[in-house]
Amino acid sequence: MAKGKLKLKTHKGAAKRFKLTASGKVLRGHAFARHILTSKARKRKRTLGQSTTVDAADVRHVRAMLPYGR
Repeated sequence: MAKGKLKLKTHKGAAKRFKLTASGKVLRGHAFARHILTSKARKRKRTLGQSTTVDAADVRHVRAMLPYGR
């Protein structure tokens, strides 16, 4: 095998679910926004449609799955 740096594989499931911002934050979508929407309030549905940042405790795990998104 050739010497040099090994390429790391991106976790494709994570790549579809998370987005990295230019400042280094990790964005995610909300859960509970796909069905049974009739029983949810308008304000709640609007809020669930917006993306938010990943909790600080989980950022390390998400970044490990997305090695080339810096």
